[in-house]
Amino acid sequence: MRARRALLYVPGNRLDLIKKAIEEEVDSICIDLEFGVPLNQKVDSRNNIVYALNNLDFGGSERLVRINPVRTDLAENDLRTVLNCKPDGIVLPEVDAPERLQWVNRIMTSIEEENKWERGTFELHAMIETGQAMINLPRICEASERLVSLVFGADDLIMDLGATRTKAGWEVFHYRNLVNLYATAYGLQAIDMSYPFIDDPTGLRHEAQLAAEMGYDGKQVIHEDQIEIVQEVFTPSEEAIRLARGLLYEFTSQQEQVSGAFTSEGKLIDMPMVKSTLRILERARAAKKLK
Repeated sequence: MRARRALLYVPGNRLDLIKKAIEEEVDSICIDLEFGVPLNQKVDSRNNIVYALNNLDFGGSERLVRINPVRTDLAENDLRTVLNCKPDGIVLPEVDAPERLQWVNRIMTSIEEENKWERGTFELHAMIETGQAMINLPRICEASERLVSLVFGADDLIMDLGATRTKAGWEVFHYRNLVNLYATAYGLQAIDMSYPFIDDPTGLRHEAQLAAEMGYDGKQVIHEDQIEIVQEVFTPSEEAIRLARGLLYEFTSQQEQVSGAFTSEGKLIDMPMVKSTLRILERARAAKKLK
């Protein structure tokens, strides 16, 4: 499992910001061709991305590109241009039906075949940001074997619903849960909504902590100042790792004695608790806090 604690968006028309993002040691960098780029700069932005992917060292950061929605006449040129530079994956906005992912999947397969690259070289991340997407979540999750994460797009969903964005976030809490539920059910990662209030680190930490408690794997960030807080929140603490390792050791010992559920420090330890423990350790390994 790759750690995607923070997914940082960088506008494709700003090569200077792309270079700056590379220095931030963030898990995932997503160069944006959609929301963050004016219409008259789409082509120049593609050229920037080609340069960045072919010439810049992203270190340990995942290299992603968010293309324009499939419904636009920009999407195919976006996709074919950037895929030839071999990014790690594509973030696809407005995934409201499985056909959106299947269309991208076909182009990915054709480019892999043309270049004699391994099948599955490219991964897919689906942005869930409309009411229709919520209704179609099961079909979307089954649409492509390349799909590795669901990315919750709260702001577009709020606009689609006619709701009002608040710091508390109760207007999207149900849908936030739903995205994580389906991601978990289909073995995908869940990436939480971005926090648009850049000068509010306390609010960011609170929202990220809630997402982590809900089961999300990471969070979208829109400014480099948000990276440290978000990656810290989604990294298991030393104490959590210590407790998880101890519990797993105790569970293994009990199994060797042909015991089932047992109590430890006043808690009933059963298989759901063990699965939760394994997930903590898996996240710690992804964040390189465990070998």
